[in-house]
Amino acid sequence: MTPTAREPPPPPCLYDRRVRITYAWRGHVDNASLNALHAEGFGHPVPQTDWRARLERHSLGWVCARAGDSLIGFVNVAWDGGVHAFLLDTVVARPYRAGGVGTALVATAVEGARAAHCEWLHVDFEERLRAFYVDACGFGDTAAGLIAL
Repeated sequence: MTPTAREPPPPPCLYDRRVRITYAWRGHVDNASLNALHAEGFGHPVPQTDWRARLERHSLGWVCARAGDSLIGFVNVAWDGGVHAFLLDTVVARPYRAGGVGTALVATAVEGARAAHCEWLHVDFEERLRAFYVDACGFGDTAAGLIAL
């Protein structure tokens, strides 16, 4: 029997846990900070995305995590205008990973979607993120389909 490959353990949390982290539903976000965080989290060059316009046009809400004045986490909650909401772009700055910031971002997003009377919150993710979304955040396993465009 061939041993199964395992994901490496998450990196240790690198920030001082005495640092106060705040979470804000529909919190203030500036394009430069979010572009930089998104680039770090998803491993691409810093884009020039107009996040403010995108969020206002397509999102039910979003959650910003801050350590002081620094944006250290973000999740977008898009929606269909009815009862379905969708998590997108969940990202936490490298030094703050594995310290509960991502889980708190998602929990705040769940509460925001619930307060808006959504009945379902959807998320899709890569297999390597299953433990985060299913185990840590409480999403159920469902069948889904995807077409790469």
